[in-house]
Amino acid sequence: MKIKVSHLTKAYGTTDALQDISFQVPDGQIFGIIGPDGAGKTTLFRILATLLLPNSGTATIAGFDTIKDYKKIRNIIGYMPGRFSLYQDLSVIENLELFATAYHSNIRENYHLIKDIYQQIEPFNDRMAGKLSGGMKQKLALCCALIHKPEVLFLDEPTTGVDAVSRKEFWEMLRKLKDQGITILVSTPYMDEASLCDCIALIQNGTFLHIDTPGKIIDSFPKRLYAIEGDQRTQNLQQLRNNPYIDSVYLYGDRMHLTFKEDPDPHLPEVVLVTPSVEDCFIWLMKKDSYE
Repeated sequence: MKIKVSHLTKAYGTTDALQDISFQVPDGQIFGIIGPDGAGKTTLFRILATLLLPNSGTATIAGFDTIKDYKKIRNIIGYMPGRFSLYQDLSVIENLELFATAYHSNIRENYHLIKDIYQQIEPFNDRMAGKLSGGMKQKLALCCALIHKPEVLFLDEPTTGVDAVSRKEFWEMLRKLKDQGITILVSTPYMDEASLCDCIALIQNGTFLHIDTPGKIIDSFPKRLYAIEGDQRTQNLQQLRNNPYIDSVYLYGDRMHLTFKEDPDPHLPEVVLVTPSVEDCFIWLMKKDSYE
């Protein structure tokens, strides 16, 4: 296994950021950590990137312990934090050369690894990094994380704050990097990105609710799921939650999603049967977890 995490915990004072986290990631897989802001994703990434010490538990990257072997790990990983952390008063090319030099490498040596990404920002080589658009900053940060040819790539919410087109392009890049044998651990608050991963872990309040492939997580949804579309979705949400037929109801985009205790309420003929998404599964698991 490229990444092995066993019973990892981390607390800040009385706040538990991570609670007994365990998972494994094989070579060449895209593994997604899916959850909202404040769920513990960044804390987990900082521990795995050897920037933070856990309170208990262990983690290894390519067989190296994150505490004892932190220097070795830093040479074989690429880390792209959630916030843009490159030197904003340096140009695109200066940032890239700096990172390559820090890892005793050069742009020419690993150009093939960043070529598809770098060609999109190369016309702006002399522009200060702080003057780039969100999508361009994202591409530059990824190039800097890859320039030393890492075995494992940690991407903490890499698509937050960028447009839909840049998000799509970014995930296409990740698939190509996977094809080159790089193991990728990526976190995101966007549920629609879950289906682009080989395996995902749903995280909430520092705890993994479920780990599996996106397809198997969707297949595990325990009930038939229905939707109210059109104008009917504006009905009082609390009124629907008080309906004795309804087990759960919540807003989902431009409609409402519902599950029923047994059969659908005959007084709601406008409901239609729909296929669950990862987001529906996440909401169901959160509800289940709150009752346990």
